[in-house]
Amino acid sequence: MSGVDVRIGIHASTSGELIHALREAAELKCQTVQLFSRNPRGWEARALEATEVRAFRRERERLGLDPLVIHAPYLLHLAAANPEVRERSIQALRQEIQRVIQLGADYLVLHPGSALGRSVEDGIRACARAIRQVVRDVAMDSLCLLLENTAGQGHQIGWRFEHLAALLEELGELPVGICLDTAHAFAAGYDLATEAGLAETLVQLQATVGLERVRVLHLNDTRIPCGGRVDRHWHIGEGNLGAEAFRRILAGAAFRGCPLILETPRKTVEDDRRNLARVRAWVAPTG
Repeated sequence: MSGVDVRIGIHASTSGELIHALREAAELKCQTVQLFSRNPRGWEARALEATEVRAFRRERERLGLDPLVIHAPYLLHLAAANPEVRERSIQALRQEIQRVIQLGADYLVLHPGSALGRSVEDGIRACARAIRQVVRDVAMDSLCLLLENTAGQGHQIGWRFEHLAALLEELGELPVGICLDTAHAFAAGYDLATEAGLAETLVQLQATVGLERVRVLHLNDTRIPCGGRVDRHWHIGEGNLGAEAFRRILAGAAFRGCPLILETPRKTVEDDRRNLARVRAWVAPTG
């Protein structure tokens, strides 16, 4: 991975105004950005105004942020056994897809959900059916949905690469890829912290999902030990993954050209500056 072919960004805060996230990322000299288009912990979302959308698209083009990644709300539970929760999730995802298309996003990242009340296999099929139902009558334009691997808390699906591969197979021809989160993968039991563990993880990823289906990398350290199956992001190089793990990931060819999004904890902007500086220093120089 070299400085020429890597695009680094953060999950930026909208602070009540979507355009703020673009400017925050640009001020930190990011080349890409991820944001929420709405409150991630609520079902309802206000309609986007035409003037707001035009201003957002113009600013994104002016700042050269590419790709634009939007993260779906956390409440979506597409594998839900409860019919009311499932239907609510389907409606919320349909609304979110319409919003991100308006904004001109390239990717929409979503979690597959929980198999509580179902088998893992039934949860995977339910999630895939829900996504198919949502996009059936939607002109997706250039939007690609990205299924994010999970840490494996509770009854989550998506913490094994085999789950993601099964979802991709169920979704067939739809524009769907994978967002790989390093903290989630480590917590799920993929030992990215060692050279041998990273090599084995890449072998498993290629054999199941296929490296070419990984479109975005969430680059996060974690406070959880390998296999702990809890989602706790931490600062790059300061957690149980450690600095050497990120140096190896960034120096390797597996994710060359893959946009990197940092979702690290933030009390002040200096936290983002520190994490970004580390990643930039570890990206191998060209030539």
